[in-house]
Amino acid sequence: MTLIDHPVRGSASGRPIMALLDLLGRRWTLRVVWELRDGAMSFRALQAACSGMSPSVLNQRLAELREALIVEAGEGGYALSARGRELLALFGPLQRWSEEWALALRDG
Repeated sequence: MTLIDHPVRGSASGRPIMALLDLLGRRWTLRVVWELRDGAMSFRALQAACSGMSPSVLNQRLAELREALIVEAGEGGYALSARGRELLALFGPLQRWSEEWALALRDG
């Protein structure tokens, strides 16, 4: 299954940005990426870090993230690939924006 050039949730075109947003919007996907931010983790450690996630869902999310070249499997377990680390770095500006947004909401 390829993630791009096929209809995805919210887009009939399968444009790359829509395919990425569809992938990241799946339940637990961002949590898996976040938990891998500090390095490789075994399946069991990753499942424990994502408390409440079933093994079948974790398997599915890891398969999707591996297919998307965001996660890779190695001796140390699962880790973000170079592309995965690049994606994670892009969350920094979004985090800063969200913190400013939260302050604006609180200040009314």
